[in-house]
Amino acid sequence: MSGRGLGFTGGTIDKLEAIPGYRTEIGIKEFIKNVEEIGISLISQTLNLAPADKKLYALRDSIACVESIPLIASSIMSKKIASGAQKIVLDVTVGKGAFMQNLTEARKLSNTMIQIGKLANRETICVLTNMNEPLGYAVGNSLEVKEAVKFLKGEMPEDLKQVVIELGSYMIKLAGKGENLEENRNNLLTQIKNGKAYEKFLQLVKQQGGDITAIEDLEKLPKAKYREPVFCEEEGYIQEINSKEVGKLVGMLGAGREKKEDKIDLAVGIVFHKKVAEKVQKKEILAYIHANHEEKLKEAREKIKEIIKISKSPVQKEAVILEVRK
Repeated sequence: MSGRGLGFTGGTIDKLEAIPGYRTEIGIKEFIKNVEEIGISLISQTLNLAPADKKLYALRDSIACVESIPLIASSIMSKKIASGAQKIVLDVTVGKGAFMQNLTEARKLSNTMIQIGKLANRETICVLTNMNEPLGYAVGNSLEVKEAVKFLKGEMPEDLKQVVIELGSYMIKLAGKGENLEENRNNLLTQIKNGKAYEKFLQLVKQQGGDITAIEDLEKLPKAKYREPVFCEEEGYIQEINSKEVGKLVGMLGAGREKKEDKIDLAVGIVFHKKVAEKVQKKEILAYIHANHEEKLKEAREKIKEIIKISKSPVQKEAVILEVRK
C-alpha cells in the first residue's frame, strides 16, 4: 500500500499507473480478496484505512514538513498497523536522494518506527539502504516499470538486486518461512531464475485490471517523444550522481508534481548507463534523457552535465546496505 510522488521523490502508485488499465484505487474488501486469492496486491492507501494520514500526507509537502521524523514514522506505521500486518520490514533510505540525509537521522526514524511497532505488538525490522545515487538505472514512472519487469526476468542491476534480496530475506524470516538469511536470499534468486516471480507479477497486473500484454511487450508502455543520449566529455571515474538533483530534474521533465493536483507525465525520465565509481571514456554514453517537450529536453541536457560529476582519480564504491536495525 503506497502513495504518490511527494517532493523530489517518485511515488510507487504513479509508477504502477504507467501500466495501462492497472487499478490502484480499490476498496479494502477487494484488497484483502486479492491477497487471499493470489497472495499479493499493490494499491494506493484508502480513505477508510487511515483517514487522517491521507490528509497529513498531502499537508506535509505544503507546510514544508516532508522531513519531520514523527510525521514520517506515524504515516508509515499507521498504514501498516491498520492493514493488519503482524510483521513489518521497512526499507529506510539514507543519503542525498532520501528524506533522511545521514545515518544519524535514519537511525532516529528507524528507532521511532520500531518503538511504534513494539507498542502495537508488531515485530519491525528496518534495513538502512544507500540513496546517494539512484537505485538501479531508471528514474521515471514507465521507465522504472520496465526496469522492474526486466529484473523479474533476471536482468538485475547489482545495487537493486542487493536491496530487493536483503528486504525479501528478512520478510521470509519474519514470516517464519526460513531462519537462515543466506538460504532465504538464495531461495529468492531461485524464484527469479525459474520465472515464478515474473509469473506472479503478471498475475498481480491481471488481477487488478492491468493489460498484461504491456508487460509481455514493454514497448506498449508509455514512451516519450524524444530519447537523447548524454555523452561523457572527459575520461575519468563517476564521482557523483546526486539522487536529489536527479529527482528534481525528472520532476522538471514532467514525471513529478509541484502541487498534489498536478498531472504527471508517465513516459519521461532518465536511464543511466553508468554508476558511481565506474570508469568512463570520452564520448561514451552516460545516460539517455526521455522527454516530451523540446524546451525541457534542452534544459535537462544542461542540468545533467552538472549532476554527473567526473573525477580524474578512482572513486571508492559505497556500500548499498548500510545496516539493519531491529
